Order: sequence, then C-alpha cells, then structure tokens
Amino acid sequence: MLLDATTFDLVQHIDTVLAAVEGSELEDVIRPELMQSVLEISTPICRTIADVDHQLRKLRGAVTQIARERDMRVGSAGTHPFSLFERQRITARDRYRALVDQMQYVARRELIFGMHVHVAIDDPEKAIKVVNGLLVHLPQLLGLSASSPFWRGEPTGLSSTRQLVFAAFPRSGPPPRFRDYADYAEVVGQLERTGCIADYTHIWWDIRPHPRLGTVEVRICDAVTRLEDAVAITAFCQSLVKHYCERYERGEEIPSYHRILTSENKWLAARYGLEAPVMDLATGRRNRVPVSQLVRRTLRDVEPHARELGCERELEGVRDLLSRGSSADNQLRIFNANRDIVEVVSAIADATEAAAAPVPA
Repeated sequence: MLLDATTFDLVQHIDTVLAAVEGSELEDVIRPELMQSVLEISTPICRTIADVDHQLRKLRGAVTQIARERDMRVGSAGTHPFSLFERQRITARDRYRALVDQMQYVARRELIFGMHVHVAIDDPEKAIKVVNGLLVHLPQLLGLSASSPFWRGEPTGLSSTRQLVFAAFPRSGPPPRFRDYADYAEVVGQLERTGCIADYTHIWWDIRPHPRLGTVEVRICDAVTRLEDAVAITAFCQSLVKHYCERYERGEEIPSYHRILTSENKWLAARYGLEAPVMDLATGRRNRVPVSQLVRRTLRDVEPHARELGCERELEGVRDLLSRGSSADNQLRIFNANRDIVEVVSAIADATEAAAAPVPA
C-alpha cells in the first residue's frame, strides 16, 4: 500500500514509484497493480528460503526509501483499514481497463492485497496431486497470514475480510479436485476455446498450477505485514510441497476432500483466524479443533523436509507467529486500545518497514 506519510490514507502515486526505478535493476521486480495506490514487489527465483529473506529485505528497503523520499510510507496488509475503493484510480494500462470493463463493480471494489508463493515442481501430474493435497491446508495458511480485520473504517468481525471481497470474483476460491493433468487441461482448454478467459492466469483459485512457470502457486494468503512472518509462511509452503511431492513419488495416495468441506474450513479461518474451530478432515474426528492446533501438527509432519531444504530456522517462525498472533490480531489490539483507526495503519507501516534492509547510497 502507498500511504500518505501524515494521514496514512492511500495515495495514487504508483507512477512516481515506477519513474524512480526506471532503468534500474528494480524495474522488473517493482510493478503496478489494478489501482494506482498499490505496488507489487516480486522476488526473482530463489533457491533457498534464506534467499527469499534477503530479496524481500532488499525490495522492502528499496520501496521504503523511495516512498520516504517522496513523503510517503508503505504498508503491507490484506486491506487498508479505512481507505475507500471509490476514491482509488485505476492504473492507466489497457490490461487493467479491460479488467474493469469486464468485471465492473467486482473489479472496482477489489482494494485488497495478497501474497503469492510459487514453488517449482518438475512434473505436471505431480503438480495436480500436490494441489489436491494442499487443499486441506488452506485454513492453516489463511489463519497464519490473516491481516484484514477492517474494511471502510470499521472492524468487520472477520480476520480476513480480503477473502470475502475477493470471493465475488469468478473462478476464485478453492480449486476443484482434478483427477490428473489431462482433466485440468481439458477444463481450462474449454474456458480458453470458448473465449471465457484469455488464458489460464485468469483463473484465480486459492492454489493453482502455473504451467508456464512450472510451479504450484499458493494464492490464499493475505499480504503479510511482518517480513519474518512472510518468510516463515513461505518456508511452510515449500516444506508442504516437498512433503506431498515425496508422497506422490512413493506411490502413496494423497488424500483430498470434497470442496464443500475445504470451503467451510476456509470460511471459518477467514472469520476466526488462528482460533477458528475447523473440522479435522485428516482424522475424521467428530469434534472441531482450533486451526492453530492443525498448524502445529503440520509442522511436525514437515520439519524433516525443512531440515533437508535448509529452512528449519525460518520454519520455526511459524511457531513464533502462533504464540504472538497474526497481523489481524495485532491490528485489533491496537484499535481496541484507543479506537483510533489511523493508529492501526501507522503501526502497519512501522511493522512493514521495520525489517527492510537499508539501500546502499
């Protein structure tokens, strides 16, 4: 989020930021988004989670410096707590104008911010099975990343309001369970052949295969405020993908569950965050359990994979997050102290910029 340094409202200055990085190595990794108050940063391909940490610090440092030199701040969260979508200008690019022309109010209302994690997989059949396996973990990923308890200046009672706003988009939510890659390709091909979508990137599922990049893309997460949490959740994603890849390679059946069940658990996580009382689909227990309990169980399952990947230390950040609470929890604590919504955005900016690496002069 591009923020006014005094009022902490969103400001329409993406062109100013893009002009500042034009011709530099940052030009390809700092990009515009649908609205002019939003910027996207993307790491290059990273071999290790330590590389992700380094690249994110570098990128956050760069945008923090550029913003401060222009009387702005930056902040990362799933929604801006009080800015209104009606006051945002659409970025002056054909792609975004076409999106608004097609989606109308649904696109204009999309003042939300997410974090996407790509993990490379070397085989398309394996990728489909991994996506099926990851579906049960959607509420865990959402609970950990939840950072949008406010919308239009009001607490919504939700940990992730972003999820409910984005649910209005077509082709969103948990993906269906595909039998194999041919099943996936047939469905997507039908959408493309009939002109419903230009290509598969117009399918906005919570997790999706990305054939052109050779990755599985985890898209459910709110934009994460603390850099350490973003790194920890990325380590969690990579370790989970390795876990399911190895199960597939051993010829094991990867369990998957009906979309109505995974969608219900996702809703509960959006509503209640880390304390969401979700169904324990893996064991079939009749009573519900806090999603934080399932995260801890998943950590035990993936810790051996994290050691092999060299991200055991970063994965430990998930336990820190569980003990401290999510960004949504922290935003509500700050708001409840003084009922000051501007103070909430100020704290988001401080936490976003805190771990940014200084940019050399």
